[in-house]
Amino acid sequence: MFGRLKAAVSSPARIPVAIAVVVIAVCAAFADHQNKVVSDQAARADVLAEVNVVRARLEGNINGNLQLARGLVAAVTTEPYMGQQRFAELASRLFNEESQLRNIAGAPDLVISLMYPMAGNEKAIGLDYRNNDQQRAAALRARDERKLVLAGPVDLQQGGQGFIGRFPVFVKSAGNTDRFWGIVSAVVDVQRLYQASGLLDKNLGIEVALIGDDAPGAKGVRFFGDERVVNGDPVTVDVLVPSGSWRIAAIPKGGWPSTPANAWLLRAIMTAAAALILSPFLLAGRLVDERQRNYWELHRLSQRLELALEASAIGVWEHNLETNSLAWDNRVNEIYGKEPGGPRGYPDWAGAIHPADLPRALADFDEAVARRGTYSSEYRIVRPDGEIRHVRSRAIIYETANNSPRMVGAEWDVTSDVMLNTDLVRAKQLAESKNAELEAAKARTEHVAMHDSLTDLPNRRYLDQVLDDYAAKARLNGGRAALLHVDLDRFKHINDTLGHAAGDAMLVHAASVLKSNAGDRGFVARVGGDEFVVLCTMDDGDAQAAALADRIIEEMRRPVYYNGHQCRFGVSVGIAIDDGTSADTRQLLVNGDIALYRAKRRGRNRHEFFSGELQSEIVNTKRIADEILAGLERNQFIAFYQPQFSARTREIVGVEALARWNHPEKGILTPDVFLKTAEELNVVSIIDQKILQQSLLDFEAWSARKIGVPRVSVNVSARRLHDEQLIASLRDLNIRKGTFSFELVESIFLDDNDDLATWNVEQIKQLGIDIEIDDFGTGYASIVSLLKLQPRRLKIDRQLVDPIVNSPQQRQVVSSIIEIGKSLGIEIVAEGVETMEHARLLKALGCDILQGYAFGQPLDSDGLERFVRSRRLSVAG
Repeated sequence: MFGRLKAAVSSPARIPVAIAVVVIAVCAAFADHQNKVVSDQAARADVLAEVNVVRARLEGNINGNLQLARGLVAAVTTEPYMGQQRFAELASRLFNEESQLRNIAGAPDLVISLMYPMAGNEKAIGLDYRNNDQQRAAALRARDERKLVLAGPVDLQQGGQGFIGRFPVFVKSAGNTDRFWGIVSAVVDVQRLYQASGLLDKNLGIEVALIGDDAPGAKGVRFFGDERVVNGDPVTVDVLVPSGSWRIAAIPKGGWPSTPANAWLLRAIMTAAAALILSPFLLAGRLVDERQRNYWELHRLSQRLELALEASAIGVWEHNLETNSLAWDNRVNEIYGKEPGGPRGYPDWAGAIHPADLPRALADFDEAVARRGTYSSEYRIVRPDGEIRHVRSRAIIYETANNSPRMVGAEWDVTSDVMLNTDLVRAKQLAESKNAELEAAKARTEHVAMHDSLTDLPNRRYLDQVLDDYAAKARLNGGRAALLHVDLDRFKHINDTLGHAAGDAMLVHAASVLKSNAGDRGFVARVGGDEFVVLCTMDDGDAQAAALADRIIEEMRRPVYYNGHQCRFGVSVGIAIDDGTSADTRQLLVNGDIALYRAKRRGRNRHEFFSGELQSEIVNTKRIADEILAGLERNQFIAFYQPQFSARTREIVGVEALARWNHPEKGILTPDVFLKTAEELNVVSIIDQKILQQSLLDFEAWSARKIGVPRVSVNVSARRLHDEQLIASLRDLNIRKGTFSFELVESIFLDDNDDLATWNVEQIKQLGIDIEIDDFGTGYASIVSLLKLQPRRLKIDRQLVDPIVNSPQQRQVVSSIIEIGKSLGIEIVAEGVETMEHARLLKALGCDILQGYAFGQPLDSDGLERFVRSRRLSVAG
């Protein structure tokens, strides 16, 4: 049959065997080329996956570090005159082990004067941004554009390099206008940022370069990595940072897989091969059509037309549908791995098909026969040696002269195409899998950057992002946003006594209480060590916020058990309500903090609302604090002296040195105006020291002029009594024995374990300085503590002295104190002696020394000298 077919075809129409060899070679080259394409695509996908992880880490780290400083910027806005001590206290809360912050600097009027930490960064103090060529442009840009500007890497004044995020700070001035305060700069250490972001990881499978010095994106200067990476056809992605972006360029370590030198030749050969392969299809189709149209003419030449295209990759077969006989050419035999020649039948074809594909192949065949249509199918075959190949088959049905139905078709091996497609699918799945992993890693990184690791609550950065939207939604729904700033009371005590694990357990408990009370509509964030913020929507005014605060306070009071210990702590709550008038809802944070400050000052375990009056009070307190610090620098705190008299002889036996503030505008101010603020500033010990030094100078002057003041009593604060350098400083003063005494409040001696205070008291006695207990009767001093302290004098508080004229019971209390002191050999001093009747009764009760307005009011040094001289003259006269 096939011989007759071959005879019917003229020799010029045959495909030479040499072409088959070329086609085979071209197919092999094509397969190699396709594998190279897949390899290149997979390599770029791998690089993209790794570089995206680095990008996510860089974005998370740089933005997370800079966001930490926003709280400090808000604080500076409300406290523009803060000093180094306050700045360091606030800035220290921002540093943690996970950040890459090197330091935070404050530059009022663009000159750095505030710094944390100070150690290692001293050289930066005094840096004027306007005079620094490297840092001027970024600082002025932050000021002029009124937004955060990231610069770097910058060579730091104190050494090393850093990325500097500069926050412009504007404060309200007269007329409610904005005044430029200066710049707060957060410095991120370059090497620590690179390390934390994986750029220095030796196991990183890519080489990386960073482009965009000062964050202009791809147009910037390369500041990390080798120029070879930028010129090596890299994979590139953008890193979004404040005020701009960086560009990452990456290539595999060792470079990309090389491209064959003869790639153009392969493409040309493959194009020619494609034409050769397609030609048989076109020719076969034309021959079949021609044979059907001109059947009787072709029948005279031959009953069959050779459809086999020798030396091609296509095998031809014919199937007699009546007899079920099958004729193959040798190419089909090669595809199926069978020997040439020999009769073939339907079972030979069906028996070679893979069992899993046989039902589908038979169904395709039966369907084509049933509808007399085109047959098309693809399936796997199992060759006699066990090798599995993929084949594709197409055929049409025609009828012979005697109406015998036949199916003639072509079949070719598509194993390489299937394998290539499988590889491409696998590569796509791998890329999708890596992208999914990258997205998951990015989500985890973003979650870590936006949440507190201990309580899993949103952190300050997250709060800043949602605050505007939360307030806007509340207004849209007809309500108002309320912010509750919650601070745990006595938390430090739990940490100090039971350890940080117990403290962590309390923080987790507090977070649970806040979340349960805030409900689904509320937002709870941890913004500091033991500070939380609760955002909620108020529908019925302040009462709803107050009720929520009261519930939180009540639940926080309940004891919490940890490892058998009963832990108790409370909370103070500051409440700020959005009134819709401020465009900057972050002012709610500032207002909540101010209200919290009021709650803690009023005794803790309570809530307070922010108000305009409260803000004025805070501003006034801040103003007084600034004036106190300035007054200390200008020596405005001076000593006034109130004389003390013998109850028996009415002679002056000493004076008490009292602190007064010689205010440049308000004149002489007493401690009730400044003492509370001075205690909050921790400067009472400094005031005590200045009063002592002035008293020593005045006492020496009195002695030289023979004024006759036997002794001076000076107040000493508890903080100064805990100064390790106190005794050394007193020795340097060379105080004469018996001329000075230190008045100590009785509450100092409540702690029996305070070894330093006890040692200092004993050393003070050794220096010949007397010890007096001040304000006796208002605290909790016991006879045991008197025996332990052994003071020289004991001063009865004016609250006990004042009522003795009209109250026999109160007179008996004072009499008992005097008797106790006498029995222990302690002199008794009564202060607040306002009338001569007081003096008479106290003398009768056995009091030794009297002090009060009945005899003399506090005077400055010159006034006291005139008072003593006039008293001498009146006695002599």
